Amino acid sequence: MKRNNLRLCCALLGLALLSGCAANSTETQQYSVALVTKSTETEFWLSVFAGAEAAATEYNVKLSITGPETEEDFEAQNEMVAQAVKDGAQALVFSAIDYENNAAAIDEAARAGVKVVAIDSSVASDMVSTYIGTDNYAAGQMAAQAALDRVEGPIVAGLVNYDISSANGQERERGARDLLAESGRAEVAAVINTLAEAGKARTDTEQMLREHPEINVLFAFNEPTSVGAARAVGELGLSGSVFLVGFDSNVATVDGLQDGSVDALIVQNPYAMGYLGVESAYRLLAGHADGMEKIVDTSTLTVDRENMFTLDAQKALFAFEQ
Repeated sequence: MKRNNLRLCCALLGLALLSGCAANSTETQQYSVALVTKSTETEFWLSVFAGAEAAATEYNVKLSITGPETEEDFEAQNEMVAQAVKDGAQALVFSAIDYENNAAAIDEAARAGVKVVAIDSSVASDMVSTYIGTDNYAAGQMAAQAALDRVEGPIVAGLVNYDISSANGQERERGARDLLAESGRAEVAAVINTLAEAGKARTDTEQMLREHPEINVLFAFNEPTSVGAARAVGELGLSGSVFLVGFDSNVATVDGLQDGSVDALIVQNPYAMGYLGVESAYRLLAGHADGMEKIVDTSTLTVDRENMFTLDAQKALFAFEQ
C-alpha cells in the first residue's frame, strides 16, 4: 500500500492535526457527512469518533455518527446507510462488517449521488473513492513477527478471529499465517471465529486452550477478541506459558501488558482513520480531490513491555483518550 508520509506524520497525534496539518476550510457551504461504523462502544471506535469530530470542526462539516449494537449486524448497517441517504447525507464514511453483504447498500448510496469513503474495513464495491486504514495483511505479519522475535523454539499457535466475513480480520489472519509458515518453526493448531465481544471471546478462547494445551502462542485480531483472550489466559493461569499478541489498545489490554496476560499489541491509528475519513469526504464534496490516493495506509506500531513507556508507544496506546 502507498503511504502518504505527510498525512501519517500528522495523524499520529491528533493535536498535530488540529494545529494545522490540514488547510482550514474557506467554504461557506456546510456539507453533510454520515459516519457509519461497526460499533459505537469500544475505545477503538471512540478514538475514530474523536478524529472524525475534529475534522468536522476543521472543515465545517455537519457530521452524524451511527453504528450497530454488535459487530456482526451487517443488516443494521445497511439500514443505517439507507437512512443516511434519506436524511440527506452527501458523503458516507463507512467501515464494513461484511465485505460482500454490505456492498449492495453502498452501491445504492453511491448511485444516489453519495460520495463513499471506506475506513478500517473495506467493502466489495467499486463505488468507494478511497480506503483509509491499516494495511491489514502487513499488520498480521507484524503480529506474527512479534511472536517470532520474542518466543524461542517451536511455535504452536492458536488464532482468535472475529466475523469470517470481515475483510480486515481475514487479511490479518492471512498475513500472520503466511509469515508463520515461512518461518519454518511454527504451526497453527486451532482457529476460532468468535463474536467481536470480550465475554464470548474469553469463553471460546478458554475452550480452545483446554482442547489444545500444546498452544504456546495466541493471536487475537481486534480489540474485543484481544480483551477476551487476555482474560482467558489470565484466568487459566497461563500468563507464563502462553504468549499473547493482540490488536489495538484499551485499559484492559494495556493493563495486560503490565500484568503479563498480554505480551505484545499491534496498535493501529483509529484517530487518523476518523480524521482522514471525514477530511476525504469533505475534499470529494468540495471538488478538492485532485491527487487523492486510492488507498491511504495509516500507521501501526508493535508495543510490548520493553517499549510501552516510550513517547511513541504512549501516544499510540492512549489514542482513545484524545
